[in-house]
Amino acid sequence: MIAEVVPKVFKQTAEKYGDRVSLRKKEYGLWHDISWNEYYRLAKCVGSALISMGLKKGECVSIIGDNCPEWVIIDLGIQGAGGVAVGVYSTNAWPQVEYVIEQSESRFFFVENEEQLDKWLHFRDKVPQLKKVIVWDLEGLKHFEDPMVMTYDELLETGREIVEKTPGLFEKRMAEVTPEDLSVLIYTSGTTGPPKGAMLTHRNVTWMARAIVADDPVYDTESVMSFLPLCHVFERLFSVFVHVTHGYTVNFIESLDTVMDNMREISPTMGYAVPRIWEKYLSAVYIKMSDATWFKKLLFGVALKIGKNRATLKMNFKSVPFYLEPLYQLAHLMVFRKLKERLGFDRMRIAYSGAAPIAPDVLHFFQSIGVNLIEGYGQTEGSGVTTVSRVGMVKFGMVGPPLPGVEVKIAEDGEILVKSPGVFKGYFRSPEATAETIKDGWLHSGDVGELDEDGYLRITDRKKDIIVTAGGKNITPQYIENKLKASLFINDAVVIGDKRKFLSCLIMIDEDNVVKYAQDNKIQFSTYKDLTQSHEIINLIQAEMNQVNDTLSRVEQVKKFTILPKKLYEEDGEVTPTMKVKRKYVNEAFGDLIEAMYRRKRG
Repeated sequence: MIAEVVPKVFKQTAEKYGDRVSLRKKEYGLWHDISWNEYYRLAKCVGSALISMGLKKGECVSIIGDNCPEWVIIDLGIQGAGGVAVGVYSTNAWPQVEYVIEQSESRFFFVENEEQLDKWLHFRDKVPQLKKVIVWDLEGLKHFEDPMVMTYDELLETGREIVEKTPGLFEKRMAEVTPEDLSVLIYTSGTTGPPKGAMLTHRNVTWMARAIVADDPVYDTESVMSFLPLCHVFERLFSVFVHVTHGYTVNFIESLDTVMDNMREISPTMGYAVPRIWEKYLSAVYIKMSDATWFKKLLFGVALKIGKNRATLKMNFKSVPFYLEPLYQLAHLMVFRKLKERLGFDRMRIAYSGAAPIAPDVLHFFQSIGVNLIEGYGQTEGSGVTTVSRVGMVKFGMVGPPLPGVEVKIAEDGEILVKSPGVFKGYFRSPEATAETIKDGWLHSGDVGELDEDGYLRITDRKKDIIVTAGGKNITPQYIENKLKASLFINDAVVIGDKRKFLSCLIMIDEDNVVKYAQDNKIQFSTYKDLTQSHEIINLIQAEMNQVNDTLSRVEQVKKFTILPKKLYEEDGEVTPTMKVKRKYVNEAFGDLIEAMYRRKRG
């Protein structure tokens, strides 16, 4: 019988794979393995302890910390105890943490370390419903004592004692959990307004874990690398839901600074990341090639041209001529094979990009070198995935056809509407927002798009972001921004022009590539701000802007731009944890720069 409750799926998988490796973590230079048996045993201890401490079925428990085995063990322990697991972004400032703890009415709070515990200390008196705070990394907390705080090891010991004294307690609670009960509460990292808690049921996430692999299979021999925030639906899918359903190995990175090193070391068979990560890899390749010998540059250029010609045909669903395939195999043998080894992509048979639109040129590059990078589309409210391309059937500018069991239709105003078993239950304690989002069983995505003759979906923009110029022209800024982000020198772009006579743009430069350009061209600068204000760098970006404008209609062309004089940080509320620019915030924070572009004479 197919289980539709996450902890039951987990138990079945643990029994099936036993002592096979489930989780891996590197500490002090050595990889440590956790078997499926051990994974389940630890989660059972966590859940049993929580039940003994008063956690009732349906109550929320929050977790804050970086990706590690403890995070997912706690997650599944909570769910097995009938609780609702609530992830909190580890980069959130304490008022944002307080908001989630208070809004979710969390009864327990798991924190990684001293830094995260300090956040709770700021608001401890404002959340009286919290029973305990549990810390799993004690470095820096050797002498800290507080009646509200206990260690993770103490919790596990409590759980072990409960399992011995009351065998079957955990399984009894697990048996009470139904597919319609909440599995997780995922707070959207939205670009506007306070986050909302999306209620995903056990049926939602167990269905999604199977639907996502219906056409692109996942095997129990896979190895993946966990590094995106675990409280985001994208990472949670692969590190928890798909993982416990299909039984592969999850490897946890040492830190965000070691992602590329760990990628080479692990060489995962399945990859997934937000567009900014794929863009960084692309930039790294071109930076490396800029310092290569003329012969290596020539070889790479020829190989890439062959690869791009082949990828262009395949991405337009056209057959590859008989002479091109052997040329590509030669290019792969001479260039791409070694390149993929250096990136850590040599075993990667499939890779996903999601959570934000990826520039078609970035997708094209990876397809050209033989990395099966495919784009998916979805939102937290639909359990993460609505559409995804199939391996070997990737189209330019498209995010693929709907998953099996998902219905997609386009409303009269162009909005994408979704119906599937993955559509969420609603927003926690927000009936008004729920009613606005789900109407007649259809999820109103807030995105605008169109379906082609093959049933592939194209996303044109966010409904609320569409610009109507002073001349009454409708402009989709995302289309223009994606073209700009394809430049090696542009990290991000925000197009402005609502009720304006022309379009302007705020540009965020790609620091690595622009610094390299400045060094190669002996451009003097001492600070990041100096770099953004250099005439040579402004001219560089203008040249990139001109190239994009040449591909746009007259009303879509960006007439003026300003390079932002500072980097954007999640901690400052300027970007989301998945690196999407918060458009509303940026418009307000840099309003003076925007107004200056409209005051200056054009030309």
